[in-house]
Amino acid sequence: IFVLFLPVAMASGTALIYDEEMTTHKLLWSDPLCDIEVPERLSSSYEQLKCYHLVERCVRVPAREASEEEILLVHSSEHLEVAKSTQTMNEEELKRVSGNYDAFFFHPNTYRCARLAVGATLQLVDAVMSGKVCNGMALVRPPGHHSQRNAANGFCLFNNVAIAAEYAKLKYGLQRILIVDWDVHHGQGTQYIFEEDPSVLYFSWHRYEHQEFWPSLKESDYDAVGLGKGKGFNINLPWNKVGMGNSDYLAAFFHVLLPMAFEFDPELVIVSSGYDSGIGDPEGQMNATPEVFAHLTHFLMQLANGKLCVILEGGYHLKSLSESVCMTVKTLLGDPVPQIT
Repeated sequence: IFVLFLPVAMASGTALIYDEEMTTHKLLWSDPLCDIEVPERLSSSYEQLKCYHLVERCVRVPAREASEEEILLVHSSEHLEVAKSTQTMNEEELKRVSGNYDAFFFHPNTYRCARLAVGATLQLVDAVMSGKVCNGMALVRPPGHHSQRNAANGFCLFNNVAIAAEYAKLKYGLQRILIVDWDVHHGQGTQYIFEEDPSVLYFSWHRYEHQEFWPSLKESDYDAVGLGKGKGFNINLPWNKVGMGNSDYLAAFFHVLLPMAFEFDPELVIVSSGYDSGIGDPEGQMNATPEVFAHLTHFLMQLANGKLCVILEGGYHLKSLSESVCMTVKTLLGDPVPQIT
């Protein structure tokens, strides 16, 4: 008698989510603080993916607009109402409302773009959690990790990754989610949202310089480890100087993040993927090359049975950003990781 054992189908494939409409959010007046957050951050990354023939190798998943209920998983109804009200404002009114926040600008299409950014992130979570794909990347803007329950902050209107974590807990009953924030700025919005929550392990490395670097918060230091039940589930690795390179980043992963991540044993890994921590970026002033992001991605693919959602945050040197995005996507697709200098 021949017995045929069929292997359990493992999810395969890498999702890519991109919607050109998110390039319509742009600064309409002069503001030296905000003028680096340009639509080309998205379009140049996507063009580079096409150039390397990576787009056709990915599973295309459409973006959608997040519902108000989804946004309210993390944000207050007041914050949602302010964002909604900007759709019909003229430039003068937009400028006035933007001035209420630290480093943020509204455009009449910002609210729609921010809803698409959240929706694209949730689409990626659904694609990965349903087994349609193994992993994926969402190219979104505005970014999210600085935005707080009741405030826009640092180019971010809604906290895409935080909403995704709450959504995954609610929809898929997840009890352990790892958020890895490799953006060069501290994602204080994400930290505040989950600081009392032991079901989310939040890791952020960031340029800190003894609290001199934006957002210049005491709670971005290494001793901010979470509160109450969430104590021990918040990990900050503050860089007190610039010029950190590949070996520094790999050491931070090997010695700090990965031991805790394997112990935590997440059911899903979400990356707040800011590439301003890469070489050439005016914000980060670090020296890590695009190849390092291939290695970081590869390490994270060993967790959560490979369920990995990478969500774009910062990155302001267009060449460095787009090369780093491509390195990340190549690794998600299973290409061998490149030699590292």
